[in-house]
Amino acid sequence: MSVEWYSIMESKRMDLFLIPTVLLTSVTLLVNPVLFLCILCFPSLRQETRYLLLANVLFADMLFLAINLAMVSCNSVGLYMPHWLCEFMMVSMIMTYSTSVFTVTLMVVNTYVAVRWPLHYKEILPPSRARKIIMSLWLMAAVCPISLLVMFQVVIGSAEKGRPVCLMLIALYSLEQKMKVGVHLYFIIAISLCTILIVYCYIHLYIITKTSGIWRSRYSRARMTLLAHTLLLMMYFVPALVFAIELALLNKNPSNHVGVWINLVNMCVLMLLPRCCTPYLYILRYREIYKTVQQV
Repeated sequence: MSVEWYSIMESKRMDLFLIPTVLLTSVTLLVNPVLFLCILCFPSLRQETRYLLLANVLFADMLFLAINLAMVSCNSVGLYMPHWLCEFMMVSMIMTYSTSVFTVTLMVVNTYVAVRWPLHYKEILPPSRARKIIMSLWLMAAVCPISLLVMFQVVIGSAEKGRPVCLMLIALYSLEQKMKVGVHLYFIIAISLCTILIVYCYIHLYIITKTSGIWRSRYSRARMTLLAHTLLLMMYFVPALVFAIELALLNKNPSNHVGVWINLVNMCVLMLLPRCCTPYLYILRYREIYKTVQQV
């Protein structure tokens, strides 16, 4: 199947998708390391839970972008990478993507706690507890990828030769039906829990703050920040839904041209857009971070 997919990509000149991948990755990596170091190096920022969560999102996004760029580049030229390297890259992509989604969800919960219990906020979510929660998020995000790695070793075996296209989509297709159901359940449960938690916090935030006057002004700072965060949440979740559609199309027709197009659009554009927009649209709206970047 990898050979067939590469033939389709080569015949349709789909290697040009490498251009938006490089552009979006470069634009993001220009500012993400600076913001990440500013948060970690300045005690005034490092001692706040919300900035620690932002730093974790930046770190996970940088890892994801580097791995995704390497994978797209290798797939574009049909490089036969070793099976263990391909599996490592796939597992790392899932782990970093999941960490970003979990952390963005936790940012909503953090805002809800700060507004709901302002006097006890520092006791509920101090920086020391936030660091432990961030480590727990990485462990949670690693559960599914490590399980998949074990499945690949059992089902596919360690003696498999290299393949010209390294994709999680194709690797999942090679699993048995029972294992596919387990993977689907994991993604459905994880996305459902995150969505329910976000909707619950947003509804209660509106109920708590509707009398404060921040919703009366159409262009208030709080309203614009909430709008930016909502937009980023949607952009982080959409690629996961597109991936589910890809897997359904692949099960019906493994060599479908439409499936190849959707996969490339998802990997080269949709997955990169939220990571490209986060620092410019959301993080630099924080006055403390913006002033710190200016000082640097």
